[in-house]
Amino acid sequence: MSTEVRVPTLGESVTEATVATWFKKPGDQVAADEMLCELETDKVTVEVPAPAAGTLGEIVAQEGETVGVDALLATITEGEGKAAPAKADKPEVKSAPANTGSDKGGESIDVMVPALGESVTEATVATWFKKVGDQVSADEMLCELETDKVSVEVPAPVSGTLTEILAGEGETVQAGGKLAILASGAGAATPAKADDSDDDTTPAKSSAKDVEDAPSAKKAMAEAGVSRDQVTGSGRDGRVMKEDVARAAQAPKPAPAAAPAQAPRAPVPAEDAAREERVRMTRLRQTIARRLKDAQNTAAMLTTYNEVDMTEVMALRNQYKDEFFKKHGVRLGFMSFFTKACVHALKEVPEVNAEIDGTDVVYKNFVHMGIAAGTPTGLVVPVIRDVDQMSFAAIEKAIAEKGARARDGKLSMAEMQGGTFTISNGGVYGSLMSSPILNPPQSGILGMHKIQDRPVAINGQVVIRPMMYLALSYDHRVVDGKGAVTFLVRVKEALEDPRRLLMDL
Repeated sequence: MSTEVRVPTLGESVTEATVATWFKKPGDQVAADEMLCELETDKVTVEVPAPAAGTLGEIVAQEGETVGVDALLATITEGEGKAAPAKADKPEVKSAPANTGSDKGGESIDVMVPALGESVTEATVATWFKKVGDQVSADEMLCELETDKVSVEVPAPVSGTLTEILAGEGETVQAGGKLAILASGAGAATPAKADDSDDDTTPAKSSAKDVEDAPSAKKAMAEAGVSRDQVTGSGRDGRVMKEDVARAAQAPKPAPAAAPAQAPRAPVPAEDAAREERVRMTRLRQTIARRLKDAQNTAAMLTTYNEVDMTEVMALRNQYKDEFFKKHGVRLGFMSFFTKACVHALKEVPEVNAEIDGTDVVYKNFVHMGIAAGTPTGLVVPVIRDVDQMSFAAIEKAIAEKGARARDGKLSMAEMQGGTFTISNGGVYGSLMSSPILNPPQSGILGMHKIQDRPVAINGQVVIRPMMYLALSYDHRVVDGKGAVTFLVRVKEALEDPRRLLMDL
């Protein structure tokens, strides 16, 4: 029986990949879930496992070829492969001799990087809670990893002794990579091959130089004039990937002083330097900085402004907030009004809810609303899905629940992906006016601001009204000025006369 090996899903908006490396050749025996090949996309590296045990037959897509999602890569003849699973619970590791040397020695168990979320392939080791030689209990926290958005705690898979830490604090690890080794059971308290195993670990590290670099990386190095020793590989076993070459090419050339990515600091007097504190940016903060700068560099971003009289919304809220809380168990805030108003406007100006994919514009017939939330560790944008089908009460409950999870650092990657439009409320911090930055690949973001009493002219009379400035930042590649202004006017009209939302006007 023949089984097809096909290109897996590559991530949101990614439709093709390049075959980087085949780890097997035709005729090789393979086990179920054993890695067959590695694919490269614009953003991530994807490993393709064997769907079944057997013999690798024909390789249809060779190294360097570009393949689409679900394209045929190879075939496997089932029933003739070895039965040992590739990711076994009893892995063969180099630290095994430290455990098997004693009669009571425990079995070596790998501590692996857990699943990090859709399209997330790497994390940084933030903190180790245990050190080599410590006894640990099953499910006791060993370390904490940081991804672009969330922190992930790694529990001990079994009780035993931590014998080796393979990824120290600050190191970047791949999804499914190995973090440490445990010796299960009461025995094997041997601390991590400290003295006599240097000879074993050294070949393991040096063997990374024997790993074949990605074909696209070799081509990129030749084109950029970058030598192999200038590039630090982030792929499996230190393998150099295309993005590694790009980083090396963009890195500042050695100067008299190590020049940072931005302008060098002016000399600091010694008395001032002694009172400074230098703290490494968290992975989350680095990602926020990179994504915001990418948004500026990629999108043709403009901002249009308007102001809204909040009198009617505030009166409606004050009139019904007590009854609303009694019935639904959640406070009636302003965010549900703004969310409803944006959904109303997006129906009329759908390009604000669209995104660019290559040379195509993808229009979304649904609204997954991102609600920007500030947390102690940085800005996150949890997404409320299908908000266009939700009631005021459902929206308020979802916002409250997502906000609480964001502050507690418990949001998953899935909860922060797939948004089609974003609302950011800088008014809660006192902001009177701002230009929000797009959240790629979205084409629009609404900025709310502080409600402030101001004199305005109404019917020839100067009156004091609670006013709020609104800002819509949009991608001019998709949204024309007319569409952006129309969107903001529709939001203004819906908020100044909330009955229009009920009448769908």
